[in-house]
Amino acid sequence: MKSLKLSVTTPAVFIANPFLLGRKVLAFLLLFILSGCATVKDEPMNKGMSSDKFKEAEEDYFRDMDGGIKLSSGEVKGRNTWMVYSAGNDAFWDYMAARSFGTIDLLKVITSYPGSKYARDSRFSYTGMINEPGFRKATKPDQYGLWLDERTGSPDPYENAEKYPGVNGGSFYGKGSGIVGLRLFPNPAFDQAALAKWDAKKYYTDSSYYYNKKLVRPYRVGMACSFCHVGPHPLYPPADTETPEWKNLSTNVGAQYLWIGRVFGYDLKPNNFVWQLLNSSPPGALETSGIVTDNINNPRTMNAIYNVKDRLNASEAYDKERQSGNTLLLHGVTEEMHVPHILKDGADSVGILGALTRVYFNIGSFHQEWVRHFNPIVGGKTQTPISVAVAEKNSVYFQLTEKFVGNLAAFFLKASSGHHLKDVLGGEAYLAKDEKTLTLGKEVFADHCAQCHSSKQPPPQPAAGMALQKEGYLDQMRKIVMAPHFLEDNYLSDEKRYPVTEIGTHASAALGTNSIRGHVWNDFSSETYKNLPAVGKVQVHNPLDGSPYEYEMPGGGRGYYRTPSLVSLWSTAPFFHNNSLGKFTNDPSLQGRMEAFDDAAEKLLWPEKRPGTQWINGKYSGSECEKTWNLPFCSPIYRTTEESFIVINKAFLPKILRKLIEKGEDEVRIGPIPKGTPVDLLANVDLEIKLGLDQVKKHKNLLGLLINVKKSLIKIKKKNLGTEESTALLKTLVPDLLAVSKSPDFVVDRGHLFGSALSDKEKFALIGFLKTM
Repeated sequence: MKSLKLSVTTPAVFIANPFLLGRKVLAFLLLFILSGCATVKDEPMNKGMSSDKFKEAEEDYFRDMDGGIKLSSGEVKGRNTWMVYSAGNDAFWDYMAARSFGTIDLLKVITSYPGSKYARDSRFSYTGMINEPGFRKATKPDQYGLWLDERTGSPDPYENAEKYPGVNGGSFYGKGSGIVGLRLFPNPAFDQAALAKWDAKKYYTDSSYYYNKKLVRPYRVGMACSFCHVGPHPLYPPADTETPEWKNLSTNVGAQYLWIGRVFGYDLKPNNFVWQLLNSSPPGALETSGIVTDNINNPRTMNAIYNVKDRLNASEAYDKERQSGNTLLLHGVTEEMHVPHILKDGADSVGILGALTRVYFNIGSFHQEWVRHFNPIVGGKTQTPISVAVAEKNSVYFQLTEKFVGNLAAFFLKASSGHHLKDVLGGEAYLAKDEKTLTLGKEVFADHCAQCHSSKQPPPQPAAGMALQKEGYLDQMRKIVMAPHFLEDNYLSDEKRYPVTEIGTHASAALGTNSIRGHVWNDFSSETYKNLPAVGKVQVHNPLDGSPYEYEMPGGGRGYYRTPSLVSLWSTAPFFHNNSLGKFTNDPSLQGRMEAFDDAAEKLLWPEKRPGTQWINGKYSGSECEKTWNLPFCSPIYRTTEESFIVINKAFLPKILRKLIEKGEDEVRIGPIPKGTPVDLLANVDLEIKLGLDQVKKHKNLLGLLINVKKSLIKIKKKNLGTEESTALLKTLVPDLLAVSKSPDFVVDRGHLFGSALSDKEKFALIGFLKTM
């Protein structure tokens, strides 16, 4: 053991010798200066290909999805884009396989290698990834020795390389991998020399082989949007989750069962802190800034996409967003425009077309330019904006994405209807039969929920904020809710941003910085967003003893959440923006969804039943989730489930730093990090290096923390302290860690107490009405 690294995002060299921090700053500056001197192009542009060479896939191969809805030719193309277009990000995911410290390798997780926990017959139950219909588990290895699912159904038309010629041979859309949303492409670097060095057995079993940064894999794996947004259809769930048919799948429900920690941590063990970090994302939630890191761990649900037309109508009722600069180069963007707020924090404020375009950036398109504006995963480097102007000039994939998203938006205008419990076989049994109870539920909803959770409002709209400001509003709202067609054409959200100080939910996602002025997504957020005023102070809790204190929220866009839609609420539990409220059942059947809904609804309206609330009151003593899964997300404060270390294999260290490794060892182990350590206490350390007098105190605090960490570890090692003594010593670092934290909010299932004062009768009636949505 050489030293302790208390943040997965803190470079190990800082801890080994904190005084190298100054050199690192100079290196960042040099990298920034040099990166601005060269023009970078994507693969097709480097090969002299233009966007005219590629076209949208037109076959209606997925016609049985989404209830068999009939689509126009343009809408079919839009769904195809969602399902199979990866915008060249296969190059990015191959790039990450060699640079993610042994964490991300998508080629590994699509395998059915004998004995693999990722094999097709247990894939959904273990990872939540959706098995693509028309495949079977591998019966033998392919020509390169890889155990890949074998196609048994009708041919995938998007694999046709003659009709859809690709950049590096094969099809532009790749070929199916056996997992919805992951597509296989030939690796142009896999030449005869790479073939001679390839050993499939070692690739599966020998970390010294597959951690080699120079390893060339036979395939690259591209990721389409469908990977994170297709899930079991709530109305037509599969009888066997491992063998769905296309009719059992929905394009818009969201990947509610996807275990990010298991997908992106294929080779990690619980004694690795990165495992603890990744597994703090509950199933169905994803840290969307995990690669473009903002040094805040804020997993968020993968959006369900419902009632897009009604959502657009709702956004028309409120103030326009002002746009400026390169943002105006995005298709469909004007200087002032009504927009829906796509991301949970309302940061995507440039319209649906611009938001969809950014999504492809976020999953790796044009990574050749992308990665020059931040340090992937590690962070530390000052972010700079990705320029829309540069992307439009130098990326064929960006040009294609802007062209394709029009039909994609049209598809969702047609196919994003909600899924209603009354339409599920057996669903009627879960609906209230008593009209008096249902009427009471509607009244309670009108009085306590509809101001935020209805796109149908009395004119004029109440101003943003929880206080009702219009005399007679409640009477008018009751009439609207009682109308027989209230739920029709209703997005069940007002599309406004609200201060987290009023909502009271976990603040980390609202503190995200990627879209604020001067940061990586600057060109994809509005001037209105970037100028939002600070919301004031929120109450947070010390992660060791639960004692409350106040934290001043920064402004410039941070501090807000947009109102989530309640469409199909019965099928989307657990609740909250981070999937933290309610029981995860890992079961998409009607019974499984209703079990999850009932538990989440109960904890929503009876907050005293939440584990987090019990913990704050000093009563927290575990939960059913911990007994079942023993994962960090089971706790109201994400906590490490066992003693862990930062583990860095020597393959990922520069040669100059390999001397840190003890003789005969293959890795640096930095720790121990005690069991029960709050994950976000370490993950949220602010490492962004900036120059300026206003940054001196922050840098001093960070440097002081690193020095204290090193001193503590030296003491632990010299005195050979046991676990309890080590833990007690490291607890003394908590104040220093909080001083450099980008988000000191740790209790993830708190807030949204608006129905807590209702009587039990009113609460049960409200739940009955919510089931009808």
